[in-house]
Amino acid sequence: MTDSHDELLIHSPAGAVAERASVKRAARRLKALGFHVQVDADATARHQRFAGDDDTRLATLHRVADAAPSVALATRGGYGITRLLDRIDWKRIARSVERGTRWVGYSDLTALQLAALAHGAGGSDQHAHCDHAHAGHDHHHTHGGFWAGPMACGDFGLEGVDGGGDDVTQDIFCEAMGGELEAIGFRTEAGFDGLQAKGRLWGGNLTVLMSLLGTPHAPRIRGGVLFLEDVNEHPYRIERSLLQLHQAGVLDAQKAVLLGEFTDWKKSPLDRGYKLKSAIEHLRSVTRTPILTGLPYGHTPVKVCLPQGQKVQLVVEGRDAMVLW
Repeated sequence: MTDSHDELLIHSPAGAVAERASVKRAARRLKALGFHVQVDADATARHQRFAGDDDTRLATLHRVADAAPSVALATRGGYGITRLLDRIDWKRIARSVERGTRWVGYSDLTALQLAALAHGAGGSDQHAHCDHAHAGHDHHHTHGGFWAGPMACGDFGLEGVDGGGDDVTQDIFCEAMGGELEAIGFRTEAGFDGLQAKGRLWGGNLTVLMSLLGTPHAPRIRGGVLFLEDVNEHPYRIERSLLQLHQAGVLDAQKAVLLGEFTDWKKSPLDRGYKLKSAIEHLRSVTRTPILTGLPYGHTPVKVCLPQGQKVQLVVEGRDAMVLW
C-alpha cells in the first residue's frame, strides 16, 4: 500500500455494535496492517437493534460518501440497510466510488452493494444493466467500487484472537485494498473440469439478495457469475430461496453460480438424510447453469474479497477453480 491509498474509515450503517471495545481493537489491528484509520462519530450509536435510528445511519452513509476515504469498512452487518434503500442518495455514493472509495462488507451490506449496482453507483465499469465490459477502462489501483469482504468487528476486532482475526482473510483484504488482488482460487467438487465462463461478478448473502427481488434495488445481471452465502438457514430454506431465484429466471440467466459457506443451521429429526447437498443436487437438476461449491466466503473466519460488478473469468482445472479479474 502507498500513503495515498490507505485511508480507512470504520462506520456502522446497519446493526448496532454489540461490544464497543471491538471497534477499538479493529482500529488498532488495521493500523498495524498499515492503514490510516478513522472511526466515524456514530460507529457505536445504538437505537433498538440498529446502529442509530434510520436518519442517523442514512447520515452516516452520506457522510462517509462525502469524505470518500480509500476504504469504507463497515463494523458489522445484522439488519438495517434495507430500511434506507429508498432514501439513499445514490449520486453521492457514485461520486465516492469515482473518487476511489472501496466500500467493503458482507451479510447485510449485500443490500447496499447490490442496490448500488442497480442504481449505477457501483463504478464506471459496474453498471448492472449492461452486459458488456467498457472498453479501455483503466483498472489502476485507485479504482473504487464495492467489495464483498470482511468487516471491522468480526474480522479485525475479535478478542482473544492473535491479530484480531484470520491471517488469510486479512492478507487478502490488504491485497485487495492495495489494488494487488487479481484472482482468488478454491477447491470445488469433481465434475467441472474444463469449465470456463466470463461474466459480471455479483451476489452476497442469499436471504438479503432475495429481499431485493422485484424491487428497484435488485440488479438485473445476465450472463453473470453469481456468488452466494448464508447463515442460520436450514438447507430447506436455502433450497426454497434458490428455487425462487430459479423460478424468477435469475439462475438460468447466469454463466455460473458459486456457493460459499452456509453455516450455523441445526439438523431436524424430519430431515431423514436431507442435507445441503440434497438441496444443491435438486437445484442442479432444474437449472442449466453450473453450480459450484467450495468458495471460501461467508460467515466464517476465512473469507476472500470479491469485487462486486467486475467482469471476471472463471476457469476450472480438475477440482481447482480460479476467478480472475
